[in-house]
Amino acid sequence: MGERTEFEPGDKAPNDGEYTEVGEASFHTEINNPKRVKLKKGDAFPETTNKDRKWKKLTKARVH
Repeated sequence: MGERTEFEPGDKAPNDGEYTEVGEASFHTEINNPKRVKLKKGDAFPETTNKDRKWKKLTKARVH
């Protein structure tokens, strides 16, 4: 089983890094001015801008 890539507010960060908001269908939906946070391993994710968004590590959030 693979590592989780999307996280909800209140989840703990699995690794140090920069995380950004993504939409439910981030491949098709571009978010204008998404929130970005820098977290240390074990830090809790903050609230997102709306309930349909999740947090994703910045390097994995890029659209190809």
